[in-house]
Amino acid sequence: MLNDITQNNQPLIENEKRKGFCVAAIQMASGPSVSANLEEAARLIEEAAAQKAKLVVLPEYFCIMGMKDTDKLAVREQPGNGPIQKFLSDTAKRLGIWLVGGSVPLASSESDKVYNSCLVYADTGEQVARYDKIHLFGLRLGHEHYAEERTIKAGNSVVTVDSPFGRIGLSICYDLRFPELFRMMNKVDIILAPAAFTAITGKAHWEVLVRARAVENMAYVIAPGQGGYHVNGRETNGDSMIVDPWGVVMGRLPRGSGAVVATIDPEYQASLRTNLPALDHRILQAG
Repeated sequence: MLNDITQNNQPLIENEKRKGFCVAAIQMASGPSVSANLEEAARLIEEAAAQKAKLVVLPEYFCIMGMKDTDKLAVREQPGNGPIQKFLSDTAKRLGIWLVGGSVPLASSESDKVYNSCLVYADTGEQVARYDKIHLFGLRLGHEHYAEERTIKAGNSVVTVDSPFGRIGLSICYDLRFPELFRMMNKVDIILAPAAFTAITGKAHWEVLVRARAVENMAYVIAPGQGGYHVNGRETNGDSMIVDPWGVVMGRLPRGSGAVVATIDPEYQASLRTNLPALDHRILQAG
């Protein structure tokens, strides 16, 4: 049974030998050069792997933050082919890790739009999952104007993948504001939320959204972000974090490039779900 709440508000499991596996959220401040971004990503992934991370997640737009929104069209790749996808596959295999490209611009049926796709690679280098971002960001607030629908074609499928680490649900950035997406994943163990939150919206909402998705789904959330000032003049929120199923922030990086590493404990998660079976008490179903 659960002991009393500890000082960090995290319940402990009585007489339990805590164990698990390491995961990492990579934070970057990507620029317009794909090759430079991949070089920086490689350095940070290797840093995470050196800390024994077995599941490493890159942020949204890790491979390009262009000078203008249409720059990603010029570097789009066909599914299964291209330098960005090869980099992800080769790196996963070389380091023996599961690697997630937070988002990669993939060709769509519309010449002026790409899919913003989260790609998951197993430690063999095989791509095992692809999620196309469903909810497209739009904002008109002060000097900040964003309209992703102008250059991105929305996906239409909820995606989960079974892995050695449990069942993983995929999302990207703005998806965090739509809790029904995560309910439709149907009891995932880990949620991935790579992002490029703006500084203004991130300061107000990022942490509360990430922690809320963890608590209501009793899932670990790995949320890597873009963090800092970019060559194109944009400022992103950063604050990459890993949150446990109780809503406790296990690790975070407020600004700059780096790797947040934490240990996921499946037994702890299972004990929480047994002692507080909120997922089994659902009455209203998504859809």
